[in-house]
Amino acid sequence: MRKKVTVFMSSVLVVVMLLAGCGSGGGNAGNTSSSPDGAAGTPGNTTGEKVKLTAIMTKHPLTKPLAEMEWLQQVEDKAGVDIEWQEITADWGQKKGTMLASGDIPDLFIGPNVITDADFAQFQGLFQDLSTMLDQAPNVQAMFEAKPETRLIATLPDGKIYGLPKYQRFWPAASTRQYINQKWLDHLGLQMPTNWDELYDVLVAFKEKDANGNGDPNDEIPMDWPGEIGGYFNPAVLLGSTGMTLSDGNAEGYFVEDGQVKNYLIDDRYKQMVAFLSKLYKAGLINREVFTHDYTKYQSVARGEGDTAKVGFTWGWVASDRFGEQLAPQYTSMAPLKVSAADTVKPSWMYDYYNLNYGVNHIVMSAKAKNKEAAMRFINELYDPKVGIQVLFGSIGPNIQDNGDGSYSVLPPADAKMDPGTWKWTSTMADNGAFYISDDMKLTLGKDMQEVLGQSEPLKEALQVDQENDIFPAMFIKYSTMDNNTLSLNNTNIMNLANANFAKWVTKGGVEAEWDAYVKEAQKAGITQNLEIMQKYYEEYKSKK
Repeated sequence: MRKKVTVFMSSVLVVVMLLAGCGSGGGNAGNTSSSPDGAAGTPGNTTGEKVKLTAIMTKHPLTKPLAEMEWLQQVEDKAGVDIEWQEITADWGQKKGTMLASGDIPDLFIGPNVITDADFAQFQGLFQDLSTMLDQAPNVQAMFEAKPETRLIATLPDGKIYGLPKYQRFWPAASTRQYINQKWLDHLGLQMPTNWDELYDVLVAFKEKDANGNGDPNDEIPMDWPGEIGGYFNPAVLLGSTGMTLSDGNAEGYFVEDGQVKNYLIDDRYKQMVAFLSKLYKAGLINREVFTHDYTKYQSVARGEGDTAKVGFTWGWVASDRFGEQLAPQYTSMAPLKVSAADTVKPSWMYDYYNLNYGVNHIVMSAKAKNKEAAMRFINELYDPKVGIQVLFGSIGPNIQDNGDGSYSVLPPADAKMDPGTWKWTSTMADNGAFYISDDMKLTLGKDMQEVLGQSEPLKEALQVDQENDIFPAMFIKYSTMDNNTLSLNNTNIMNLANANFAKWVTKGGVEAEWDAYVKEAQKAGITQNLEIMQKYYEEYKSKK
């Protein structure tokens, strides 16, 4: 799954799927290759010598060295390039600012939104406009033709394209699923909770009654999450209990309701949710390390010790990824909770289809690259759909089986003790890569992806959302340079305020007494200005559909 990691969204979590077609050199236009076998035949590389390039990849902490990825070496060989990679697993935001300010940058950047639209606006002239080079990348052109929305994602208001998106297909409509330990419920004779009040009572029982049955009544963690407000696998999904539909990970609180852009960070329903979490924390029902542990610790704690589970209620991508193969059978995915038994509001859930299946600015080229043609050859090979399945799931051979009939199958992990999600993130660039998987690529997904679809069933009704009036199409909206800068600066101030108060309110209480002053501070930090800007662009977007 899509995990909440270095790039997050931490992220989560978190998510999943199926695919189809022929390889490079086949009859499918989407699989057109700019280069025949061997570097000597590639356009612009008549000497047969490899061109030296430099690149940065922002990758998952689990991911093995890029030099060990067989598919990547094959792509470099075919494009006639030899890439010196710098691999980043943490603190990219800090490193990036210093690097861009210096102007000393590599030829290529790869990773989800590795360079943002705001960076393009701030550091004009530093990045290559790829719209003038698409004739050198027929695989990218094929993606744009087959999935026109990818061109929309890539194109800035002035028509330039600095970053190319990804399209990975088959992921579900939600990244986050809600899990409870069914074995604990059965052991204690408890019913599945259906609302916040019932969840509270169940978590109290988990804490006080030795739910895992190992004789130690103090080693259970009734509830856990990665420590942030929103995004994948975090408690903002509980806002769906109030009827609020969040979308695409939404770590900064923006959502649409009946055609109006809002932000839950100043919504009374958010105050209600925070008060509930504070009640849980005060009762000792939330992991005491919730605001200090990293994602790796969050995952490892949920995997328990042997057959002994430690966490009762939490969120994740799929059970095998969240709890490991050994403990996953103990857990059940849950439908969204109501706030109370008497509540008549229809629960909703976070809608992530676009964010899961598409990605913004996954590969960017420097305007200073000495051999742009060679860099473009490499980009073109990455966007071959046969390469795409390997970018996402790993190399044909150890990770993917070639069935010999134009179809492929994702293989189980070579390490039987490892879950498929971890195996994927260990083996390849995975969701962080730049790639295109065509809709006619025939791929049988691995067990974890099939599990995700099954474990999403309890969310099915809640995901029947009004996409026209209740989903903010963030990925498809491009702001002007001035508005982009304003949004970015305001969001930094807003999130600094929101994160500090969220942690304080959950652990120490006080949300009711401090709410009105907090809202005024958030408005001063720019939240009202941002809502006005986003409403304008949202209405313009809808008028052009």
